[in-house]
Amino acid sequence: MSLQAYKQAAQRAESPRETEYRLFGQVTRALIEASKLDRSQIAERMDALHWNRQLWNALASECSDAENGLPDMLRAQIISLSLFVNRHTSAIMRNEETFDELIDINRTIMQGLAPGAATP
Repeated sequence: MSLQAYKQAAQRAESPRETEYRLFGQVTRALIEASKLDRSQIAERMDALHWNRQLWNALASECSDAENGLPDMLRAQIISLSLFVNRHTSAIMRNEETFDELIDINRTIMQGLAPGAATP
């Protein structure tokens, strides 16, 4: 089976929650790897930070839509986390903070999305 056919089959078999879990896993792994790099490897570190920021911006955008089915409080919390991620990412870029908080946030979200976790 070709890689493209496998991807299509996986997408049909995954629920949106499973897709989000998988995406958070990929982004978090990228953050972990970037956190191990020397600060002189700016481009590689920035790639992971940018990908994480894009993920959180997309979540905030979805949560700001009045048609979103999540409870208002949860939507507000996700938007708040997105704002924190943006501020913290900028601080990492200025070498004022570490990746640890972003990795912890993503792991916490993954725990909530994991198979068997309670649905909000």
